[in-house]
Amino acid sequence: MSATSRPSPPRILVTGATGNTGRVIVTRLLERGMAVRTANRSGPSPDSATEHVRFDWAEASSHEAILAGVDRMYLIAPAGVEDPSGLMLSFLEKALARGVRRVVLLSASAVPESDAGLGAVHRALRERAPEWTVLQPSWFMQNFFDPRHFHGGSLQREGVLRTVTGEGRVGFVDARDIAEVAARALGDETAHDTAHVITGPEALRYEDVAAVLSRVTGRPIRHEPVDADTAQRHMVASGIPERYARFLVQLDEAIAQGAEARVTPTVERVTGRAPRSFEALAREHAARPPA
Repeated sequence: MSATSRPSPPRILVTGATGNTGRVIVTRLLERGMAVRTANRSGPSPDSATEHVRFDWAEASSHEAILAGVDRMYLIAPAGVEDPSGLMLSFLEKALARGVRRVVLLSASAVPESDAGLGAVHRALRERAPEWTVLQPSWFMQNFFDPRHFHGGSLQREGVLRTVTGEGRVGFVDARDIAEVAARALGDETAHDTAHVITGPEALRYEDVAAVLSRVTGRPIRHEPVDADTAQRHMVASGIPERYARFLVQLDEAIAQGAEARVTPTVERVTGRAPRSFEALAREHAARPPA
């Protein structure tokens, strides 16, 4: 290499590149001059500056080509798979064997390393990846605005949030703040080599969320406390498989016991700016013209 040449930037594979976090990650990495390979099951990223590959967790025969030349990667779990560890660990093995050095995994604050599923992937990264970061965000604020989510759908149809969380609080986080942390973990020269628990700036009850939405939108929004069976029935009616609905109800019961009441400084420490508040996001959505 000549004295004036510079090493080429790392090539970063971003799975779920058109999702809530993936879109922002791609933008931030491109702004930093990184080479980005986007990957998802559908069409390419709308950003023409990226290289796109079609990616399906179940199509193992295509994985070698997808990983060719990749130095770092961002992984999100396959949608709708109760225990994704089998698919993800196999892919991780191939990635490490092909020379991928840094892996950033999107997990969740409710999933400790000791758990099965994503917990097992978390543990494998810490033990085997040369450079690693596990993102453990709290619940996404975007869930209240996405009609495909059972909360977003219920709010749109009825103006009601139904949970078994009682007075439990959650440090709801803007998905864009998660993505900003992920982009730093992928693009920084020095690997983070840690698990980042990521929250918003305040821990809110679902009653508080309903009050903010009522104030911002001018619609009567309310939180309706229900028992576990009722919550599960409503989730199943929204299209969630019964077994997964039961798991979500258990997470709500943990919230009622205080499992998600914490607030962390992660976003500001990693990115240099405070995380967005739920009210700020609600006002942003309320100001958007109707689709």
